[in-house]
Amino acid sequence: MLCAGADGSIRAGDLKNEEETVNKKKWLLSAVLAAALGWGAAAQAQTTLTIATVNNPDMIVMQKYSKKFEEQSGIKLKWLVLEENVLRQRVTTDISTKGGQFDIITIGMYETPIWGKNGWLVPLQDTPASYDLNDVLESVRNGLSYDGKLYSLPFYAESTMMFYRTDLFKAAGLTMPEHPTWDDVATLASKITNKSKQIYGICLRGQPGWGENMGIAGLLGNTFGGQLFDADWHSGYNSPAWKKAIAFYVDLMHKDGPPGAAGNGFNENLALMSSGHCGMWVDATVAAGILYDPKRSQVADKVGFANAPIESWNKGNGWLWAWALAVPTSSTHTAEAKKFIEWATSKDYIDMVGKTDGWVTAPPGTRASTYANPEYQKAAPFAKITLGLIESADVVHGTKDPKPYTGITFATIPEMQAIGNFAGQQIAAALTGKESVDQALDSAADNANRVLKQAGYIK
Repeated sequence: MLCAGADGSIRAGDLKNEEETVNKKKWLLSAVLAAALGWGAAAQAQTTLTIATVNNPDMIVMQKYSKKFEEQSGIKLKWLVLEENVLRQRVTTDISTKGGQFDIITIGMYETPIWGKNGWLVPLQDTPASYDLNDVLESVRNGLSYDGKLYSLPFYAESTMMFYRTDLFKAAGLTMPEHPTWDDVATLASKITNKSKQIYGICLRGQPGWGENMGIAGLLGNTFGGQLFDADWHSGYNSPAWKKAIAFYVDLMHKDGPPGAAGNGFNENLALMSSGHCGMWVDATVAAGILYDPKRSQVADKVGFANAPIESWNKGNGWLWAWALAVPTSSTHTAEAKKFIEWATSKDYIDMVGKTDGWVTAPPGTRASTYANPEYQKAAPFAKITLGLIESADVVHGTKDPKPYTGITFATIPEMQAIGNFAGQQIAAALTGKESVDQALDSAADNANRVLKQAGYIK
């Protein structure tokens, strides 16, 4: 405060002292503000998101490019990249116990609606306008939603198709039908197999797991006229259709499949196909981008494609799946996690990968804009069929007889993971000769019926 002299004047010394006091206060305030701002920046720089993802090639690419996100945002990323079955087990355990180990998890169309319903996932439909959510294919959005709310955003989406070696077909004088049957596949495989040269007529998943060998088994079961559960929720594993389908699968793999097939999942068969050891491969459409990429495939100029095989029934021969990114409600970094997910699943991300690594490597199956892009169409001859398969996959009416569940190779019920994993083990045992097909499927059906009865599905 300024002080007046006896005559009412203000003394210069008092004025100087007052100025010094004001300057000190200003300095102190500036120091406090600077410290606060510095602390805020440091806090953001120290924010670390832990991401659990699958060890598929497109996710490895995402991990590589995520360094750009770190630079732009100041957010650090910690990755846990796991084999598919291990990922599912770790993520399921963590989220169901609210363990909080992960800020971002990689899940799909099975887990998303179930976990969204349980309140285990943060809703993600409030994306910014620039994200253009309507550009995401409707069938994919619907599969990642529950009760009208989106609970994960798709990194890539897929159905199923046939890949085959055009050079081997030409040398043998063979033609691949546009819509092959499984009987066609068996005939073609027998004419291509040359085990002395390590060329196998057909590669199919054999690794046990509800999302591994049961993916292919589910398609076989559907196309041979079966279903997972009948209208009263009794298991279809021991039905005549399933027993015929799996007997066919085991016989085909023994005659024309690679050795050790019971250990081969998506990645193992991708490696076999891309290195020239498979004459045919029925699997996810996402593999097309890798097989046609000369940087990652030795047969990039020798690959043809067709629809996935049918048999006595002409539906249910292609699954609908997306590997998507979600935020568990147990995460303490929800805003930052949503920011990364929006970045990794955006049109800008797809554009960046396409322009940098080649459009054939861009994440497929998620956005209409990708398939409308002339550059992508030119680089990806499989684009049109892939889009058609994803948009036409019928999760409600895919089986010959009516079914009580939603899904093509799995039923969207919490019990499916355990039921499918057990059935996958049984079918792998049949493939390796440890059990007969009948024994394996009878055991799988007994287990499924027991689980569903305990859960109240079977009255």
